[in-house]
Amino acid sequence: MNYRKATREDAVFVTNIVQTTKAIVYPRYYPKEVVDFFGQLHCMEHVVRDIQENLVYVLEDNGVMVGTGSYKENHITRIYVLPEFQSKGYGTYIVKELEKDISRNYNTVTLDASLPACRFYEKNGYRTVEHQEYLCENHAVLVYDIMAKEINKNNQKIQR
Repeated sequence: MNYRKATREDAVFVTNIVQTTKAIVYPRYYPKEVVDFFGQLHCMEHVVRDIQENLVYVLEDNGVMVGTGSYKENHITRIYVLPEFQSKGYGTYIVKELEKDISRNYNTVTLDASLPACRFYEKNGYRTVEHQEYLCENHAVLVYDIMAKEINKNNQKIQR
């Protein structure tokens, strides 16, 4: 596996990972308006901006880009793994790598977890701190959890 910082040339691939995953997975959990909101939130323009700010990483396996992860300060902002590569440990690998980076400066990692991701994050030691709702178009409601995990500066887990 090759985990590395994304470059401007990766923007199309990163956006494709996010948009493909969203289009396949999210309709099982959310109405169309919420799925569309996620598409706008993680559009090419936002991915490019985050890459330029050195916030985006990619995970490749055998030359294939299978997933991506991003963070800003101590907040994980985007983790997506293509559906055909899910449940193979790639998402956990990305989380652990982001946690290592974050642990250099912070003792706690936070994130906003969509419904399809909550269980994944719980398995990786995150706990729900707060439930949130965001009103989208046509009164559709995005429901998500704010989750957190304590780590020390050497990336050793403090709490279970």
